[in-house]
Amino acid sequence: MSEQSFSDSDESQIENLKDQKTLDEATDPWGIKVQRVEIKDVKLPQQLQRAMAAEAEASREARAKIIAAEGEMKASRALKEASLVLAEAPSALQLRYLQTLNTIAAEKNSTIIFPLPIDTMQSFMQRKL
Repeated sequence: MSEQSFSDSDESQIENLKDQKTLDEATDPWGIKVQRVEIKDVKLPQQLQRAMAAEAEASREARAKIIAAEGEMKASRALKEASLVLAEAPSALQLRYLQTLNTIAAEKNSTIIFPLPIDTMQSFMQRKL
């Protein structure tokens, strides 16, 4: 058996044909032909409204997570490209480091942590021994 997939418009047309058939069955004995039906106001039960609102909220949250994940992916790609550029020029890494320290100092923080490479620290530690 082969599966057939219908688009939303196909399903809508099938539903409309079913509705038309139901209307015709009800109105033909009276000699009336219904051509168009308009729904002006629909009142939904509170429980159904809450369920629809919860579904919409879950859909919004899912879209937000997808957007956040795409942003993380772009950021990681940008970091990878930056690391490749910095790997080509070690002095660029030192300049970026100094620029970061300058930015931190401009924010008037009372404490600045100044990390040193482990290699530098090892030479100081060997002198003490």
